[in-house]
Amino acid sequence: MKNTAEKIWNGITTFLVILAVLLAILLVGVRVVGLQAYVVMSGSMEPVYPTGSLLYVQDAEPEEIETGDAITFVLNEELTVATHRVIEIDEENRCFYTKGDANEAADGAPVYYENLLGRPVFCIPHLGYIAAFIQHPPGTYIAAACGAAILLMLFLPDLLREEEPEGKKRPRQRKRRTGRKK
Repeated sequence: MKNTAEKIWNGITTFLVILAVLLAILLVGVRVVGLQAYVVMSGSMEPVYPTGSLLYVQDAEPEEIETGDAITFVLNEELTVATHRVIEIDEENRCFYTKGDANEAADGAPVYYENLLGRPVFCIPHLGYIAAFIQHPPGTYIAAACGAAILLMLFLPDLLREEEPEGKKRPRQRKRRTGRKK
C-alpha cells in the first residue's frame, strides 16, 4: 500500500514539475531563441490571433516587412503594444499604415519604423490569460507560492521518512552458499 501511495505521489509531483518547467519555457524561456512574448488584449486581429493568446514575436527590420504582413509595434507613449496587418508602406516617411483584421477601418495613425518590435511567428490561445495573471499581484504571489509548494512536495517524502536510530541496524541477511566446501 505504501509503495502504491509513493508511486502516485511521485507521479503527481513529476507532472507538476514538468508543467511548471514547460510554463516557464513558454513564458520566459523563448527569449533564448530570440522571441518576445506578448499577451493579445483585444479582438482586433481575430480569428488569427484570438483575445487571450500569448503571441510570440521575432525581431524584424522595417525593410523586411511587406504589405499584408502582421507586425507588432509600440502604439503610443504609454508603450502599449499592438499587432495589426500592414496595408500600406510609406518608405519616404519611414512608416507603415495598419489595420486590424477584425476592424472595419484602418488605424488612425501611422506606425513609424522606430516603433516596430517585430513580426508575429505563432500564438498559443488562452496562455496569455495565465501570463497576464502572473505578471501582476496577486498572481505573482500565487505563482511564487505554487512554486514553493511544488518544491515542498518534492522533498516532503524525504522529510517524513522515519530514520532508523543509529544504534539499531537491520539484521544482516546471510547469503546462502551453493556448492561444496573444499
